Amino acid sequence: MGTHKELEVWKNSIKLVTDVYKNTSGFPKEELYSLTNQIRRAAVSVPANISEGSGRMQPKEFIYFLRISFGSLIELETLLLISLELDFLDKKTHEVLLTQIKIITVQLSRLIKALKEKND
Repeated sequence: MGTHKELEVWKNSIKLVTDVYKNTSGFPKEELYSLTNQIRRAAVSVPANISEGSGRMQPKEFIYFLRISFGSLIELETLLLISLELDFLDKKTHEVLLTQIKIITVQLSRLIKALKEKND
């Protein structure tokens, strides 16, 4: 396996981060240090943990960090739903971001499975 930069899941998660930042820039200013910050941190956690796990170069450690990325995606999904309910996000934007999350979730699951099989 090459570096994390060659992984489609990492590339897709970087795209998700940029889209999250763009779509949270219009959130109310009073949310900057609460919901906006929490959403952005959850999004950034995904590619950050993929790259950190990859850098460990041990399958078990890589899987551990991929699972953290997975958890961050689930957190992000919840935070985006809250944002939709508060009318900070429109339905179309929410659906686009949710689709990205679903794709990355599947990619992470497949990568974890492949690493487990390779490690056994």
